Amino acid sequence: MRPLQISAETAQKLSESLKVPLEQIMHMPQHILLAKLAELEKENKNEE
Repeated sequence: MRPLQISAETAQKLSESLKVPLEQIMHMPQHILLAKLAELEKENKNEE
């Protein structure tokens, strides 16, 4: 599996918001990353 095709800045922002090490973000399968982003979005909507 190849690394995600995202910029370094995007990877850093994802790492901070998901509280996951940067290396783990770069090697995370895309479908898992999308699922985590969906969870994060759901949490943000519940807080509002």
